[in-house]
Amino acid sequence: MLSYFLGSITGAYLITKKMIGKDIRQLGSGNVGARNAGRLLGRKGFVYTALIDVAKTMIALYTTTLLFPQQDMMLLVSAFFLLLGHNWPLFLGFKGGKGVAVFLAFTLFVVPQAIVVLGISVAILYLLIRNFTIAGLISMATIPITAWALEENTFAIGLFCLLIVVVLSHLKGNRTN
Repeated sequence: MLSYFLGSITGAYLITKKMIGKDIRQLGSGNVGARNAGRLLGRKGFVYTALIDVAKTMIALYTTTLLFPQQDMMLLVSAFFLLLGHNWPLFLGFKGGKGVAVFLAFTLFVVPQAIVVLGISVAILYLLIRNFTIAGLISMATIPITAWALEENTFAIGLFCLLIVVVLSHLKGNRTN
C-alpha cells in the first residue's frame, strides 16, 4: 500500500501546479510525466519532475529493504505497486504517467550496471534513427537482458514484466481528453 501511495505522488502534476498553477493533464500531451512537464516548463520542469519521481521510488524501495531484508521478491512487489500508483494514481482519477521514471529508478536501485548499458544503447540508436522516444523505448529492452546477463534472474524477470507495462502505457497512452 505504501508503494502504491508513494507511486501516486506525481511530480509533473505537483511541479506544474506550483510553477504555473495549472493541471498538467489539461496541457500538452495530457500526460502526467517528466517529458510533458519538460515540454511545458522547460528543463527545470523536467528535472524537478524527474527528481520527485525518482525520490519517491527510492524511498519506497529503501523502506522495503528495511522491512524485508534480503527479499528480492518484496522489492519486485514494491516496484510493481509503485508503477501502478505512478501510471494510475488514485489522487488524479487514475490518470498518471507512463512509468519510465519509476522503471529506471527501480533499475538503478537493483541493477545499476543496466543503466550504463541503456545509456550507450540510447545514444547509438538515437544517432541512427534520430527519434529519442523510439530509441529510448527500444533501449529499455537492454535492462532485463543486462540483469539476466549479470545473473540477477529474479530481477530480470521482474524488470521484463515492468517493461511490458511501460511499453503498453506508451502504446495505449493515458491522455485524459
